Amino acid sequence: MNPYEAYMKEISQPMRDELTNAGFSELTTSEEVDKFISNTKGTALVFVNSVCGCAAGLARPSARESLAFDKKPDQLVTVFAGQDREATSRMRDHLEGYEPSSPSMALLKDGQVVHFIPREEIEDFEVEEITENLTGAYTKHC
Repeated sequence: MNPYEAYMKEISQPMRDELTNAGFSELTTSEEVDKFISNTKGTALVFVNSVCGCAAGLARPSARESLAFDKKPDQLVTVFAGQDREATSRMRDHLEGYEPSSPSMALLKDGQVVHFIPREEIEDFEVEEITENLTGAYTKHC
């Protein structure tokens, strides 16, 4: 691992921990993504993580807060854009019809996207608004 990769791994670890501590499972390889998609029944929230400020200040807090809601997805997974490139690319292949966006969140039902929140619906929004966007999708699909 080169010094840049080592540095990025070190600084991104707390960003990974923020989600895994909230119950998300990390998918770090394309094989893990394919296995997850092919075996997923019910609902799942896919979080495309990022080192950017809107991920830190808006997206991750919103995802965590949404999990306090009565209805929530059966599974929680995350891929890390810019870090786990193969896994992120493969997940984006499964999010067909949606432009690559990080951070972003997709609610899947039986492996199909039923709700998508791109970066454009995260930046310049309040945590409460993003949380409501998520919980509204949970109410409809979970």
